[in-house]
Amino acid sequence: MKKILIVGSDYYKEIYNGLLKSAKSRLSTNYKIDELLVPGVFEIPVTITKKIKDYDGFLALGCVIKGKTPHFDFISQATTNAIMSLSVENKKPIGNGIITCLNMKQAIERKKKGLEAANAVISILSIK
Repeated sequence: MKKILIVGSDYYKEIYNGLLKSAKSRLSTNYKIDELLVPGVFEIPVTITKKIKDYDGFLALGCVIKGKTPHFDFISQATTNAIMSLSVENKKPIGNGIITCLNMKQAIERKKKGLEAANAVISILSIK
C-alpha cells in the first residue's frame, strides 16, 4: 500500500480545511494517509525533506494571500521552487496544493484545489 503524507499550513483554517477535504475526497482506501500541520507554507518543503524517505508521495496544502508588501511574491516563489526541486531530486510526486490569491474571496473560490494536487500525486504514483 502506497503511503502519502499531507503537509499543510492551516494559517487560514477555513481555506486549509477546504483544500484538505477536497484532497481526501480523491484519496481512496488504497493509500495510507498521514497528516502534518506546519505554521505556514514556507515550512512545508523542509517538513517534506525530513519525511522524504518515509512516504511514496506528498501533498502540500496551504494558502498565501497577497498583502501590501512583496513578502507574498518571495514566499510563493521560494516555496514553489523548493517543492519542485524536492520532487525532481527525490523522484517522488509532491502535489502542489498551495494556492496563491490576491484576496480572501479568491481563496474561498479555490479551496477545492486540493483535489487537483491529489490527482497529480495519484497519477504519478501509477506510472510503472
